[in-house]
Amino acid sequence: MNQQTVLITGGAGFLGSHLCDFLLKHGYTVICVDNLITGRLANIEHLSSNRLFKFIEQDVCEGLKIRGRVDFVLHFASLASPVDYARLPIETLKVGSLGTLNALELAHRKRAVFMMASTSEVYGDPLQNPQKEEYWGNVNPVGPRSMYDESKRFAEALTMAYHRKLGVNTRIVRIFNTYGPRMKSDDGRIVPNLITQALTGRPMTIYGDGKQTRSFCYVSDLISGIYKLMEANYHEPVNLGNPIEKNMLELANVIKEITGVDSKLVFKPLPGDDPKQRRPDITRAKSILGWSPKISLQQGLTETIRWFSDELNTD
Repeated sequence: MNQQTVLITGGAGFLGSHLCDFLLKHGYTVICVDNLITGRLANIEHLSSNRLFKFIEQDVCEGLKIRGRVDFVLHFASLASPVDYARLPIETLKVGSLGTLNALELAHRKRAVFMMASTSEVYGDPLQNPQKEEYWGNVNPVGPRSMYDESKRFAEALTMAYHRKLGVNTRIVRIFNTYGPRMKSDDGRIVPNLITQALTGRPMTIYGDGKQTRSFCYVSDLISGIYKLMEANYHEPVNLGNPIEKNMLELANVIKEITGVDSKLVFKPLPGDDPKQRRPDITRAKSILGWSPKISLQQGLTETIRWFSDELNTD
C-alpha cells in the first residue's frame, strides 16, 4: 500500500499531538497544522527530526492550501477548555464554523476521508443518562458555554451536509472527558485543576456540591478509538469515552490517594450551565468499532500525575 498522508488541524494540542505520535508509529505521513493559540510546540518538538512529520504554523480559519496528496483530514483544531473558550469566544466560534468549512473543503478537493472532532458538550446539560448518539441534547444556545457547544453542533451539521450533498467520506467523533499527559496545568478542566492543586500544596477546588458526574477516559484509549473510526466506513456520530461515572468528590479522593497529600477541599459555586451528568453510551462504538476503554481511572491518573509532577518540577 502507498504511504498515506494524514493532515491534523490542532495537531500541537493535547489530543492532536497524541494523534500525531500514534499515526507516525503506524506508518503514516503526518502534516500538523496549528496556529498555537492553545497548542504548544513542546507537545510536538520530539517529532521534529522525523522525516514523515511536517509542522505548518497556520490558522485553519484562514484557509488550507496544501500541496500533494492528503488521504485523511482530521479536524481537531478547537479551544476545548472552559478557560480558553470563555477568554476567546469569537475565535472558538470561528474555528468551529470557518475552520470546519475550510477543513471540509480541503477534504473535498483532495478526495480525502474527513473526521470532525466533536464533543459530549453537544448534549448540553442532558435530560438523558447515559447519552446516546440519537439524543438531541439540552443546550442553551446563548449561555456562557454556547460559543463551544453551538460551534460543535454547527460543525456536525456542516460535516453531514458535505457528506450528503457532496459525497465527502466523513466521520464524527463525539469525545467525552479525556485526560492524560500534555494537558495544560491552567487548562481549567477538573483533572489538571485538581492534580496541579494537589501537587503544589494548594486547596483542591470543588464546584457546587461535588455530586455532579463525569466519565473519564485516558488519552491512549481515546486515540485507539479515533483510529478505529478513521478506518470504519461509518458516517453518523460515534461516542467515545469511558462509561464509568464518577462524581467530583470521588475524583478528588482518588487524586489525594495517589499523590499522598491531604489537601483541603474548597467549595465554590457551580459555573453557569455546567452539566450535572456526563456519561457516554458506547454501544455504537462497541458494535461498529469493536472498541471499549481499557485503562482504569487509577492507572490513568497515576500516569497523568507522574507527568504533571515532572512538568511542574521543570517549570
